[in-house]
Amino acid sequence: MNKAVKHIYLCVFLMLLLGVPAVLAWQQSENDTMALAEPPSGEQQQLQETKNSVHRGWFGIPDTNPQSRLIRALIIVIITSTVCQVVLLIWILINRNRIHAVEAKTGRLLEQFQTLLVDYLFSENNNEQFREIQRIAAFDFDRRILINQMIDLSINLSGESKEKLRDLYFKLELDQDSLFKAHSSMWHIQIKGFKEMAFMNIKEASQQIRNALKSKNNILRMEAQLALVRLNEDDPFGFLDDLKRPFTLWEQLNVHELIIFHNLPIPDFSRWTNSTNKTVVIFSLRMIQVFKQTGAMQAIINCLSHPDREVRHTAIRVCGEIQLHDTLPHLKHIYKSEDRDNCLAIIHAMEKMRNESMLGFLKLVLDKEEDVQLQIGAAVAISKMGETGISALVKLMKSEYKDYQIIIRHVLDKRIN
Repeated sequence: MNKAVKHIYLCVFLMLLLGVPAVLAWQQSENDTMALAEPPSGEQQQLQETKNSVHRGWFGIPDTNPQSRLIRALIIVIITSTVCQVVLLIWILINRNRIHAVEAKTGRLLEQFQTLLVDYLFSENNNEQFREIQRIAAFDFDRRILINQMIDLSINLSGESKEKLRDLYFKLELDQDSLFKAHSSMWHIQIKGFKEMAFMNIKEASQQIRNALKSKNNILRMEAQLALVRLNEDDPFGFLDDLKRPFTLWEQLNVHELIIFHNLPIPDFSRWTNSTNKTVVIFSLRMIQVFKQTGAMQAIINCLSHPDREVRHTAIRVCGEIQLHDTLPHLKHIYKSEDRDNCLAIIHAMEKMRNESMLGFLKLVLDKEEDVQLQIGAAVAISKMGETGISALVKLMKSEYKDYQIIIRHVLDKRIN
C-alpha cells in the first residue's frame, strides 16, 4: 500500500480516537442531566451558578453545561483535523521532494556510469575508469544503479566485451550484492538477485535457485526456471527433473522464448515424457512438436496410453502435426476407449497424415458414429486422400442413408471447403 494512503488512514484514526471519546462524554453528561428526578432547589441553583462563574471551560464556556461539552468536543475534533492535515501536507511535500531528488540522482548516476562503462570496455588502459567507477559506487543505492546499467549494457554485448564487463562485475564485488539478494526472505528481491546472477553467469547460488522451484509463488518459480536455464550450460533443462509444482502455460512460453532468443541447444525432450508431473510431460510433447523431434516416436506412443486424458490428447495432436504414420495403428486401437474430444483429435490427426490405409476405418466411423461432428471429421479426412478418397465418398453418397448424402455433399462442396 502507498505510504501516503497509510498516513491518511492514521490521521483519520487519530481524529476518531480523540473526537469520539469527547462526543461520548457529552452524551453521557446529557443522559445524566435528563436522569435527574427533580429540578434543583433555589439554594442549589444559586450554588451551581456560583460554581459556573468560577469554573469556566475553554473560551469561557462553563464545564457543567451539556451544550458546552458538545462545543468542546467539536473544538477537539476541529483542532485534531487541522493538525493532522498540516502534518500530512508537510509529509507529502517532503516525500515529493525526496522522490524528485532520487530521480535526479538516478538520472545523473546512469549518465555517469554509462560513459564510464563504455570508456572502460573500449580503452586499453582502463585503470582510471575503474577507480572512478569504484569511487562513485560506494553506497548501496549507487551500486544498485550500476548493476542495472551493467545488465542493460550486457544485453547488447557479446564475446570479449561481454566477458570484460563480467570481470568488472566481479572486481567491484557486485556478485556479493546479487548473492545477498538471492538469499533474501522477500520474493521480489530474490527475483532481482536471480536475474542478475543469470545475466552475469554467477553459479554460486544455483542451489538457492533450485529451492525456489518448490515455491508456491508462481512468479518466483518462473524466474528460478529461467535463471537455471541460463546458468546450467551442460543441462539447461535439468530443472524439469525436480519440478513438482504445475508447469503453467505462461512458464512454458517463457522457457520456449528463452530457447529461441538465446539460441540454446535443443535437448531430446522425450527424456521428460516419463515425468510424474503431467504438466512437464505436456510441455515435452509440445516441444517435440515445435522442434519436430520425430525420433521421439516411441515416447509419444507410450503417452497415448497415459492415465491422464490431457496428456493423451496432446500426444494425439503431436502424431498428426509431425505426421508420424507409424502411430496410426495405435491411434486406431485407442479410438473406442477415448472420449468425444480425443476421438475427434484422432480423426484430425489421420486427416493430416492422409494415409489410405485408414480409409476403411474412417468409412466405418462415418457409418457407425451418431455424432455429426465425428462423421463430418471422418468425411473430411477421407476427402484429403485425393482421388481415392473422393471416389469413396461419391460411392457412399449414392447409398440410401440420407445423412451420408447431406454430410458428403457438404464436404465435397467447393464453395464451402
